[in-house]
Amino acid sequence: MKLIFISITAAFAASYLLILIILPLLKKLKAGQYILDYVKEHKSKNGTPTMGGLGFVAAIIAVGLCVCGLKPREAVFTLAVTAGFTVVGFLDDFLKIYRRKNEGLKPYQKIIFQLAIAVIAALYCYFNKITVVNIPFFKGVSLDLGWGIIPLVIFIFLSAVNCVNLTDGLDGLAGGTSLAYLAVFGVLLFMQNSPLHLICFTAVGALAAFLIFNTNKASVFMGDTGSLALGGLISCVSVFSGNSLYIPIAGIMFVVSGISVIVQVIYYKRTRKRIFLMSPIHHHFQMKGYTESKIAVSYTVITALSGIFCLIFV
Repeated sequence: MKLIFISITAAFAASYLLILIILPLLKKLKAGQYILDYVKEHKSKNGTPTMGGLGFVAAIIAVGLCVCGLKPREAVFTLAVTAGFTVVGFLDDFLKIYRRKNEGLKPYQKIIFQLAIAVIAALYCYFNKITVVNIPFFKGVSLDLGWGIIPLVIFIFLSAVNCVNLTDGLDGLAGGTSLAYLAVFGVLLFMQNSPLHLICFTAVGALAAFLIFNTNKASVFMGDTGSLALGGLISCVSVFSGNSLYIPIAGIMFVVSGISVIVQVIYYKRTRKRIFLMSPIHHHFQMKGYTESKIAVSYTVITALSGIFCLIFV
C-alpha cells in the first residue's frame, strides 16, 4: 500500500510540474489545436495548446520505471509500448501544427504504425506464454487461447487505441474516463498480485494532475500524443495481465464512442440520414444542450461504476 501511495503522489507531482514547464513552451511555439469547421461549439478552443499528453506520459514512464524497476518484464514492456504509441501521436500532432490545419498523419499511415506496435505486442504475448484470458464474472475460470492470442491482441490494441482517441473530444473526457478505468484496473491487478497494478496507479496520479489543466475550460489538450498513449497503456495492462475481456465492460464508454461512429457511418452511407446529430456520441449530447463538464463527469462515473461491478465478482 505504501508503494501505491508513492506511485500516485510521485506521478501527480511529476506530471503537474512537467505540464507547468511545457505549457509556456507550447504557447511560445504556437503549438495550438486546429478545430474542424463543423464543430461550431469548439470554435473558441482554436489555438489552445495541444500535446499536453507529453507531460503525463513522461511522468508515467519515469515514475513507473522507478517504482517497478526493470525486473517485471511486462511492466517495462508496457511502458515501452506506451512510449511507442506516444511517438505515433506526437507525429500526428506535430504535422497538424506544422501544416497549420487539422490534418496530421493520413489514416492509413496511422493504422500502419498502430498495427506494427500491436503485432509486436501480440508476438510478445505468444512467445512469453501470456495466452490465458480470465473470464469476467466467473472467478477462477480462464481460457488458454494458444496462438489465438495473436489476432485477439492485435484486434484489442487497434480497437482500444482508436476508441480512446475518439473519446478525446471534450475537455476532461478522455482523461477522466481513462483515470476511472485505470483506477479500477489498479485495484483488480492488486487483488491478482500483478506488478502492473503500480503502472495503473502511477497513471492515475499523472492523469489527476493533467485534469487540473484539462477540465473545462481546458488550458491544454492531451492531443493524439496523449490519447494514443493512453489507449496503448490501457491495452497493455489489460492484455498482459490476462484481463483483456474486461475492456468492453470496464471501458464501456470507450466502446460506446467507437460504436457510435461505426453505426453513424454505416447508416449514413446506406440511407444518407444520421442517427446522431454528430458522432462520436459525446458531440450528440453536446448538441442536445448538455455541458462538456456534465458529459465528462457522466462518462467518468459510468466507467467507475462498470469497473466496480467487475470487481465484485473477482
